[in-house]
Amino acid sequence: MTYESSDQMSPAKAGWSVGLSTTAAVFLLLGGTFQFLAGLAALIHDEFFVVGENYIYSFDVTTWGWIHLLVGIVAFIAGLGVLRVATWARVVGIIAAALGAIGNFLWLPYEPWWSILLIVLYVAVIWALASLGRARR
Repeated sequence: MTYESSDQMSPAKAGWSVGLSTTAAVFLLLGGTFQFLAGLAALIHDEFFVVGENYIYSFDVTTWGWIHLLVGIVAFIAGLGVLRVATWARVVGIIAAALGAIGNFLWLPYEPWWSILLIVLYVAVIWALASLGRARR
């Protein structure tokens, strides 16, 4: 089995690569925006979010707000970079998506449906960005 160089990529493989990268970029932009908005909501009106007393990861809601805000900004910037086909953006995008998925797992008691949506988006981003190298071979 031989691998084609990136200059000799078949049209099907090139289309697959473009489709995956565009999907990952859009999901990063959406996930980053949603994450940013959740963080902003936690900072502006932290009494809105309520969690039971026995939750092991019970940080202050303002702390969670800052975490979501920063991860959202990094994910959004990585999404813009993936759209511009920057290699650094793939790496940053995978890291931001992993941190976003973990953060939203820990955020589940505060906003379960929102967290599940973001976890699914971030897992899709990780899959798409990690698959890009295989599609380009």
